[in-house]
Amino acid sequence: MRTANGYRIMAAFVVSVALSGCDIPVDGDGSTKVNGSVHIPAGKAAEEARTVNGSIHIDDNATVTSATTVNGSIHLGEHATATSAKTVNGAIGLAAGSHISESAGSVNGDLTLAKGAEVAGHLVNVNGKIEMSGAHVAGGIKTVNGSISVMGASHVEGGIMVDKPSGISFMNEDPVIVIGPGSVVQGDLRFERKVKLYVSDKATIGTVVGATPVPFSGENPPN
Repeated sequence: MRTANGYRIMAAFVVSVALSGCDIPVDGDGSTKVNGSVHIPAGKAAEEARTVNGSIHIDDNATVTSATTVNGSIHLGEHATATSAKTVNGAIGLAAGSHISESAGSVNGDLTLAKGAEVAGHLVNVNGKIEMSGAHVAGGIKTVNGSISVMGASHVEGGIMVDKPSGISFMNEDPVIVIGPGSVVQGDLRFERKVKLYVSDKATIGTVVGATPVPFSGENPPN
């Protein structure tokens, strides 16, 4: 798992990729812009969805090689596919059955995976909630200040990492990590900062480092 240095590298990478859109022509079909949202309808052969200031919406069953923005959210519809999804300031949402073949990441934004959604690489953010229900992440989950909810018999390979903030942190509350009933986390659950970790008595997890799991019964942890 990467250290906080890795998150700075990730953030710089996201910014550089997204900003590279400023140096290329705007596509006539609207899949690449500088300012404004991008909409990819089902059946459209879009090689890339990219903007700087705007959101990206990929319709149900549509396909793109990558979705990248700086200031805006990214949404994949049901059974939509993308190679990667990256934003700096914005959420990323994967609807039921959608698939990302590499990684998905936001610096400041929530990451949400619905039932049957899959990220074959890393799922990464710095600030924002990470929530998955009945979904699959193959490359591990990483955050600094985000709470994580792994529910609905989700499956995470590669473990979970909550890194120590670098510099001054303005977070008033410790991140809350919940591993719900039927969910599986393979690999270490490593915490470099204080967190509240709740693990269902019907969940399966790897080795925990840096936190003490609080077991719970039923669908949700205690308030």
